[in-house]
Amino acid sequence: MFGGLLTGECAILGIVQIKKNEALPVGLFLQARDALENGEVPVGCLLVYKNEIVGKGRNEVNETKNATRHAEMVSLDQLLDWCRRGDLDVRSVCERTVLYVTVEPCIMCAAALRLLNIPLVVYGCRNERFGGCGSVLDVSSADLPRTGTAFKCVPGHRAEEAVEMLKTFYKQENPNGDHLISYLIYFRVFLILFFLSLFFKLCLAMLSFFSFSP
Repeated sequence: MFGGLLTGECAILGIVQIKKNEALPVGLFLQARDALENGEVPVGCLLVYKNEIVGKGRNEVNETKNATRHAEMVSLDQLLDWCRRGDLDVRSVCERTVLYVTVEPCIMCAAALRLLNIPLVVYGCRNERFGGCGSVLDVSSADLPRTGTAFKCVPGHRAEEAVEMLKTFYKQENPNGDHLISYLIYFRVFLILFFLSLFFKLCLAMLSFFSFSP
C-alpha cells in the first residue's frame, strides 16, 4: 500500500484511510475506553495493513504489572502473530502498515516502531511526559544509525477526545500508582544515565582528538 511512496503521500493516504473507514476511529477509541474501564491509562491502538486491522490493543500495564505493555506493544505482538500464522514476511508487512493510536507513542514505543520499519503513525494528543515523536525526544525522525528507519507522524486525530479520557483517568485513584511511580522514576534515571554516558563519550572523543592533534 505504501511501498515506494514519499512520506507526504504516505501521510495523506493514512488520513484518507481513517476518514473513509469509519470503523477505524470507532475501534481505536473503543480500545481506549476499555482501558479506562479496566483501570488502565486510556490509550488504544490499531495496526492497519491493506485496510485490514492486523493488530489492536490497549494499555495492560496495571493488569500485567509489566511497564512495557503499552497499547502499541500489545498491538505489535498481535501483528507478529498474524504474520507467523500467515507465513508472511514481517518486514514487508510492517513497511506497509499504518499505526493509529490515541496518544503520541512514548520513547520506548517509538523506538520499537523504528526497528520494525512502520512508515506512518497517526495519533491523537501529545505525550508531554514521555513522547517519542517530538514532545520529549524525536525518536521518530532523528538520525539514529542502525536503529531501523524514521517514520512519518500525523498528530491531532480526535485529540480533544483523547485528552478528556486521560483527564478522567487521572482524576480517579490508580490502584497501581506505586508501581507506576516506581517505573517512572526508573525510566527517568535510565534517561539521565543514558545521556550522561553519551556526554562522557563525547568528552573522551574530544580529548582523544586534541591529544593527537599536531
